[in-house]
Amino acid sequence: MFKLISILLRGRAHDAEQAFADRHAVPLLSQQIRDAAQQIQSARRSVAVAIAQNEQEKAQHQTILSRIADLEIRATAALAKGDEGLARGNEGLAREAAEAIAFLEAERDASVEAQAQFTTSIGKLKSIVRSAEARLQELQRGERLARATEEAQKLDVVVAGPGLATLDEAEETLARLRLRQSQNDLTASALKEMEGAIRPAGIIEKLANAGCGAPLRSSADDVLARLKGRITPAA
Repeated sequence: MFKLISILLRGRAHDAEQAFADRHAVPLLSQQIRDAAQQIQSARRSVAVAIAQNEQEKAQHQTILSRIADLEIRATAALAKGDEGLARGNEGLAREAAEAIAFLEAERDASVEAQAQFTTSIGKLKSIVRSAEARLQELQRGERLARATEEAQKLDVVVAGPGLATLDEAEETLARLRLRQSQNDLTASALKEMEGAIRPAGIIEKLANAGCGAPLRSSADDVLARLKGRITPAA
């Protein structure tokens, strides 16, 4: 029984953890990408350090080769003098030079091996970094798409949920407002027409416009005729 309860609790804890991760997936992804970017930057520095050490090893190798060549020349000269019998101690110096050359040759061989290891390691590190950088760029693109999708989904929820009801209500309010404004315009027009029909001046104006009785205003023809009448014929 205790074992079943323990399994159930662990199952619920896992579900809760997964649900929490799902609710905060985008910020979690962003932080993971930042952590990965820092690790990649650290890997770049490791590659740079390895390259610098390899360059130092190459310079040291050249120094060893130069010393070996110099010692060989001097040891050969010492042996030549010894063969001539000019100085019995020259052979001892040549032996010391030979021992130094043997030591330097061991250093040379170790340097060559170190350079080979550096070259292999640098190649592997560069390959790993390039692959990681490509994966990071893909993750960054995915993060941007995930953020855009999340915002679009939030908008869908707003429009499909309470937001849609709000839009419907706003449209109904606008329709009622337009209807009321239209009614107000019709009412004002009707009132104006009624006032004109009730007032005597309005009735007279209607009759005059219909050609019943003298017109209330001079027409353009009347004004033109009056002006022509003022013209005096020439003697």
